[in-house]
Amino acid sequence: MNNLHRRMGTFALTMTGLGSIIGSGWLFGAWRAAQIAGPAAILSWVIGMVVILFIALSYSELGSMFPEAGGMVKYTQYSHGSFIGFIAAWANWIAIVSVIPVEAVASVQYMSSWPWKWAQWTSHLVEKGTLTGEGLAIATVLLIIYFLLNYWTVGLFSKANSLITIFKIVIPGLTIGALLFVGFHGENFTSGSSIAPNGWASVLTAVATSGIVFAFNGFQSPINMAGEAKNPGRSIPIAVVGSILVATVIYLLLQIAFIGAVNPSDIAKGWSHLNFNSPFADLAIALNINWLVIVLYADAFVSPSGTGITYTATTARMIYGMEQNKYLPSVLGRLHPIYGVPRQAMFFNLAVALVFLFLFRGWGVLAEIISVATLISYITGPVTVMTLRRTGSDLYRPLRLKGLSIIAPLGFIFASLTLYWARWPLTGQVLFIILIGLPIYFYYQAKAKWKGFRQNFKGGVWMVVYLLCMMTISWLGSEKFGGLNVIKYGWDMGIIVVVSLLFYTWALKSGFKTEYLENGRKVNDSLKAAAAETAASKES
Repeated sequence: MNNLHRRMGTFALTMTGLGSIIGSGWLFGAWRAAQIAGPAAILSWVIGMVVILFIALSYSELGSMFPEAGGMVKYTQYSHGSFIGFIAAWANWIAIVSVIPVEAVASVQYMSSWPWKWAQWTSHLVEKGTLTGEGLAIATVLLIIYFLLNYWTVGLFSKANSLITIFKIVIPGLTIGALLFVGFHGENFTSGSSIAPNGWASVLTAVATSGIVFAFNGFQSPINMAGEAKNPGRSIPIAVVGSILVATVIYLLLQIAFIGAVNPSDIAKGWSHLNFNSPFADLAIALNINWLVIVLYADAFVSPSGTGITYTATTARMIYGMEQNKYLPSVLGRLHPIYGVPRQAMFFNLAVALVFLFLFRGWGVLAEIISVATLISYITGPVTVMTLRRTGSDLYRPLRLKGLSIIAPLGFIFASLTLYWARWPLTGQVLFIILIGLPIYFYYQAKAKWKGFRQNFKGGVWMVVYLLCMMTISWLGSEKFGGLNVIKYGWDMGIIVVVSLLFYTWALKSGFKTEYLENGRKVNDSLKAAAAETAASKES
């Protein structure tokens, strides 16, 4: 960690978070949310923000305590041992690394609807929502560009990302203004005799599957880049909370502008029939806002690429962190002696991103998978931060959240509810995500001759039972969320709340003073010493 270059200030970290949140989500999220929930999609963004904010607050305290590369894949190991630490790290890494190809897919999908005669060849890049061979080739080139922009130095990444993020804020702002001014139809908000024509359950489903969780997932980036922060205790909470709040305002205005700009005749048969290849660009074409069309097609490369560049950087730090946890080969934990960048980890992530690109060629499919994988890893944050208040009470905390004893369980409950809202059978994919990673964990446990396995397994078995329980409830739950309707609507969410509190209590009791916490303590001690040195220099 000491070889990582601490060059990123609060602004750069905030731009990293905002740049991750405003990616392809803004280009497709408003359309997908409206398609699922109608005008009530506005409420879906607010609910999504509340859910993520409660979870992010827990991670903010953790990130400020342990400012290290790939921190999101390490914290749970400090509080509950290696078994659940691996599950959480694996799910989190899967969720983040698959964002890189989804951003490339988004750019190519917008490119496929270019309206100019000279660009007719682009219409063959996408067929029925999936990339063709030509589309895959262009997306592959984009992935390589993301890789190269991070290859030499975090300084180059930081400068490039800040400029790209500023551009990404300006373009949505122009889009919002243009659509509200030129083609706003107020009657769209009550079409279908209700603001929620598809039912209120659809508002909740939109939170989990339309790209809302997927979009807000970017709050993790400043935490994973904490090893390069100049003043992590101050910068991380500001960057995390600030990026979420700014992005929420942007997304809410985009959703309002999108709903108002749709031609009323296009939703005569219902919002679910609203289909676009390039949502905002298609609206701009329909409204004859030609300058906006050009700007949007340009931004369809800039916004997703900015997020792709950011995630290429953060996933490399995650792999670095997983290697430090002894989950992966040591070669992936090497830092370049001059640039301080984990290059082998970057090559590994590039290869995995290409696999995801070729297996899942559509934006919607990837966004749903990412959301479910993300929610698994979110479950552990509130538990970890509260457990460390007990097992690591002596640790230096630059940020000590007031009311965490309420914030943490609420974050756990909200994450559980959102996982349930993702609908069966999508929720069943949780088990698959765990299974494909567990053989790697058991291999390294066998290599270590199962040292400490019993205690580590005991500290994390609650998570396995929790996931099996959640899948069972999802399977038997309300038909509004894809279940068998054995558990009726309303009762299902009440059961989720009760079950969540029971597992939260079990999880807290399962935490123990792990051997891995000593590694975190070293990071924490270095932070404490640096803070004391800074304070002393100010006094003198």
